[in-house]
Amino acid sequence: MTSPSELSAEALTDLQEFLAQCRVQVDAELDRLVPAESISPTTVHAAMRWSLFAGGKRFRPALLFAVGNTFAAPTDYLLKSACALEMIHTYSLIHDDLPSMDDDDLRRGRSTCHVRFGEATATLAGDALQTLAFQTVAEDDHLSAATRVQVLSEIARGAGTPHGMVAGQARDLEAESQNVTGNDLEWIHKLKTGALIVAAARCGAIIANADEAELAAISDYAARLGLLFQITDDLLDVTATAQDLGKTPGKDARANKATYPALYGIESARQQAAQIHEHTIAALKPLNRRADLLTTIADYILQRNA
Repeated sequence: MTSPSELSAEALTDLQEFLAQCRVQVDAELDRLVPAESISPTTVHAAMRWSLFAGGKRFRPALLFAVGNTFAAPTDYLLKSACALEMIHTYSLIHDDLPSMDDDDLRRGRSTCHVRFGEATATLAGDALQTLAFQTVAEDDHLSAATRVQVLSEIARGAGTPHGMVAGQARDLEAESQNVTGNDLEWIHKLKTGALIVAAARCGAIIANADEAELAAISDYAARLGLLFQITDDLLDVTATAQDLGKTPGKDARANKATYPALYGIESARQQAAQIHEHTIAALKPLNRRADLLTTIADYILQRNA
């Protein structure tokens, strides 16, 4: 296994090409699925598009594609579920940025949705993206009815409560200015960020008809990858610039949020990220198939700078 520091230029180039291809496919399909700004209610549709097409990395759709590709699922079978996950993710960002939540003015390099369109419209835009996500999966005629139900269940579980993204956000808000243990922080991160990442990976495996043992391995991999993703995000919040991030750095510290650097210090947080990366790669061993792309994704997350 190649260590992250030894990730070859060829592997990195292949991953970047894969991510770029995913973005193109997902953006084209999202453009088709999301109503145009000229369609009433025009302001809500403009707000949805403002946030959705602000240049996001499309990481969750890419992970779904990567897992699906590992099990040889056709792209057409994966595309709409990938788009649904990006809609859910974007709705969560719109709501997270609201004054009643994280109160942020910058997202993906430009004004947040509520700054541009007002709080009420931003709230509605998030609501609309959430419901459109479920509609998109429910109407995906590439998938059997049973598979659609499974995918809908995975996304709903990963996005909601008691063990999903909404639960994680609630616990994150409750933890502000409080003494948080390492176990508390890990649980918050696994819910707030990791749950939807797990849902993305599991949806790719389910659509590809992975067996139960394979699905369990993918779930373990994705849970560890989600925690790795959030720890590196915590680190970037204190080490990167607004230009690097496309959002306001240092906001976690100003809000007294529980983060790995705040609890352990920067160097210890980096060491824990490296250890979790090793566990993430190890989780793929039971698959008994090539999973080079999934390994490279984990390497990339560990060393990302934005």
